[in-house]
Amino acid sequence: MDQNMDISGSKEFSAEIEENYNREEELKAFDDSKAGVRGLIDAGVAKVPKIFIRPPDELAEEFDRNKSDLQIPIIDVSAIEGSDERAKIVNEVRIASEEWGFFQVVNHGIPLNVLDEMIDGVRMFHEQDSEIKKSLYDRTKRVRFETNYDLYKSKFANWRDTLTIYMLHSDQTDPDEIPSVCRSTKELFPYTRTEIWETSEYIAELRIFTQKPEVTV
Repeated sequence: MDQNMDISGSKEFSAEIEENYNREEELKAFDDSKAGVRGLIDAGVAKVPKIFIRPPDELAEEFDRNKSDLQIPIIDVSAIEGSDERAKIVNEVRIASEEWGFFQVVNHGIPLNVLDEMIDGVRMFHEQDSEIKKSLYDRTKRVRFETNYDLYKSKFANWRDTLTIYMLHSDQTDPDEIPSVCRSTKELFPYTRTEIWETSEYIAELRIFTQKPEVTV
């Protein structure tokens, strides 16, 4: 079998260990295809490529870890405008950022229908033909399609594709760069942008406060 990964439609790809297996070549072939994991599925690959396979003992260890009662921090920002609650919320953001690296925000003011439309838009993007998505395949642009941002650094690739739309600040992403399939209806899209940008800038402000406690007083 050819050392390079074939995702052109062959169902003969095997994840079995071969003497001539070259991980770097397979990673590059996968990356150069710009089709991502969904591209493998669409091409009819019958077995999971070796670059994605992890040792059974490592998987068992992670499975046991995932069965724990740990829960990611949930931060309620509904009372952020109150002076008493603001310091409390800022402290919660600080702790979550330091100990977890991420957190879930609730009562942020973004309507459920807006969130649902965002999820639908991302799903529809990934379901498009690979040739359409290739134009956005990148790891540096603010609006990009990628698979495994650490593909060449991690021990094993993850079975996932990612659509990134950087919206931390409203003036840093041109709305026209966002894939049309991800945009809400004509009436809802401007509202969606406003709500998301306001919330993202708000969270960014909170994170700045956690680094400068004196400004929360």
